[in-house]
Amino acid sequence: MKGNKMNAKSWNRLAVCALTLAIGLGANAASAACGADAGACEIEGGTYHLILPEGDAGDRATLPALMFLHGWGGSGQGVLGMRDLVQTARDRGYAVIAPDGQPREGRTGRGWGFHPDRPSDRDEIAFLQAVRDDAAARHGIDAGRVLLAGFSIGGSMVSYHACAAPDTFAAYAPVSGAFWSSQPESCVGPVNLFHTHGWTDGVVPLEGRLLRGGSSTDEADIFEQADVWQAMQTWREANGCRANATGHGQTGIFWRREWRQCDSGRHLDFALFNGGHQVPNGWTAMALDWFEGV
Repeated sequence: MKGNKMNAKSWNRLAVCALTLAIGLGANAASAACGADAGACEIEGGTYHLILPEGDAGDRATLPALMFLHGWGGSGQGVLGMRDLVQTARDRGYAVIAPDGQPREGRTGRGWGFHPDRPSDRDEIAFLQAVRDDAAARHGIDAGRVLLAGFSIGGSMVSYHACAAPDTFAAYAPVSGAFWSSQPESCVGPVNLFHTHGWTDGVVPLEGRLLRGGSSTDEADIFEQADVWQAMQTWREANGCRANATGHGQTGIFWRREWRQCDSGRHLDFALFNGGHQVPNGWTAMALDWFEGV
């Protein structure tokens, strides 16, 4: 009997824990749901994930959003696991939108078809705009107040989108990812853009590097990352900026440069940090501060 009583108590504790977990999961699913369904939001051409700020959606005005593109082999669901990024954005009243790249043939994870010399199966620029518009229709996102950002090749995708269709998002913030060779000689027009990069990044070095797919010696299988400094020159020309930076400063671990004397009146900024290939803690707050000032 004593053993049975202990078992009963154990079952009671287990039931309470299970109920608590279910409530917690239900609340989280509601905040990250797509319409009435938890999980990925489906649109023509792909899927995306979304998490809203805390609070009653009925009392919420039209929301700004941070749309963040994952790196090579990642996923939109993985972006929602980036605690500093997601929590910082939500605490400031932003929704976080995390689109899924295209599946990689024969591999897990996803990638982006950003390279202009290697045609993609999906029009990525049109897809990202469709994600934004669907999120606006379903969740009250303000389509005119979306910052498009991304990490690594997600950052490269952001850069190419900004170059080809600068007016489709309010601003752009690539992290540790830029153009690849041959990089664009010019962009369609001026843009609000804030590039962040690690000083010791060995995956996407500031100077660029050659990459070869597998052990192939075929020239068609060779990729080259372009020089980030040259990319900033392209952005200065697109914005009609004077060659020299007009502002210098520091935000936490980030060394900042900005160009404000530009014919376009747009904001062009660059931040460098002493680190490698990563989205460093503190980036989200800095990027949203910048976004709210453009």
